[in-house]
Amino acid sequence: MDQPISPARPAPQKKPLDTVVKLALMVFFGSFALIWGGMYLSRPDRSIPPYSIGSQEGTAVAVHVPPWTSDTEIETLIERFRKVGQERRNFGAMKIRPTTPDDPQGRYRRMTIYIFTHDAWAEADILHKYLTGEDREVRDGFRRALRGFYRLTESEAEGRIGPLVEGPDSAATAAYSRQLFKDAIPSSP
Repeated sequence: MDQPISPARPAPQKKPLDTVVKLALMVFFGSFALIWGGMYLSRPDRSIPPYSIGSQEGTAVAVHVPPWTSDTEIETLIERFRKVGQERRNFGAMKIRPTTPDDPQGRYRRMTIYIFTHDAWAEADILHKYLTGEDREVRDGFRRALRGFYRLTESEAEGRIGPLVEGPDSAATAAYSRQLFKDAIPSSP
């Protein structure tokens, strides 16, 4: 039996997207664009090694960097502290609380930053024991564990790499500890 041939049906027309669907797609893709833009604008500074503030007491700040941080990278971090100290003396962007908050001439007039690769040395109780000098073993261990040092006063800035050694630098200590800079800071008018 022959089946009758049915007339060809026209292809269904595609319906345009509903306004609500268009709005939802715009929100969906717009949110990804905003997230990407925010991440791009708030990305960390890759020119210095990652660091965290372990503790802070008065004008002393203990900083921790990862154990694999090289001396060159620590020098770069110390140079960044130097640049901020010379240009604007505002270390807030570097996560450091004001060291002289009650000083009318500036919130960062004096500071000493100690840089360690072992986070235990950057803890508050160790920093306190070092500053008070109550435990000689802690004091000596603190100085030996130090990987970098930056000091800022009203009149000078100093940067060192390596542990703090007693006495002047010599050829024997230059292999593991040396002064990077010691600059006089001009007085402000």
